[in-house]
Amino acid sequence: MKKQIKYLTALILFLGITSSVIQAQVLDDITERNIVSERRLLAHTPIREADIFWEKRVWRVIDTREKMNLPFVYPQAPFFDILKEAVQSGALQAYTTEDDQFTYKMETTENVFGTIDTIPIYDPDTGEITYEVVTNDFGYEDIKRFRIKEVWYFDEQTSRMRVRILGLAPLRDITDDNGNFRYEKPMFWVYYPEFRNILHRHEAFNAGNDASSISWADVMEQRYFASYIYKQSNVLDARLSDIYTGVDRLLEGEKIKQEIFNFEHDLWEY
Repeated sequence: MKKQIKYLTALILFLGITSSVIQAQVLDDITERNIVSERRLLAHTPIREADIFWEKRVWRVIDTREKMNLPFVYPQAPFFDILKEAVQSGALQAYTTEDDQFTYKMETTENVFGTIDTIPIYDPDTGEITYEVVTNDFGYEDIKRFRIKEVWYFDEQTSRMRVRILGLAPLRDITDDNGNFRYEKPMFWVYYPEFRNILHRHEAFNAGNDASSISWADVMEQRYFASYIYKQSNVLDARLSDIYTGVDRLLEGEKIKQEIFNFEHDLWEY
């Protein structure tokens, strides 16, 4: 009886050790990575209206095909998939594209993340043609650009120029029946302060150091992306493309960016 107990004890220990070895082999890393998922999100510092000395609203475009923006389409953690999952699960509210002021909530997102086509199916036995409804879901490869809406302001309390992102919208290419590009349109808008609570729990690819974990909230708020300005606040609510064409439009966007920098710089005497 004692021998049987010893044998069972040894077998249990062996199975436990074997199980732990198998689990260690499954981990595709040298350690578990929990820093980003367990990190607490720091709330934005409240802003008093009286402390805002100067303000400018700016709209930008992030093109994921640019070299600096390639982490947005990193296959293991693409940015659009995080946004899509958050909206479809109901964790994040989507707003319609009637305006970019988050006025109208999108009631349903059933047809937002894909297209519905009807395809004919021919039966060679009976010669009959039946039709089947097929849904084509959009993946991160289909979303090449994002719009962001942000506010630049000078805070008298801290004597610093700061920026806050207000909204974000993915852009989808619209093509004709032959697959030729016609134009692009925003799919929906999301309110970034709400999206920020989700982004801080998702790790982004860090090209400089795999051991240094950064969240998507870090990427957005520390400006680890390339973009260009396509609109600023103006009395006609016009985009730069309504006034300028070609290279002039890009140069005007760079001019606006430089004016924001110069505003803070010119406040000081040296």
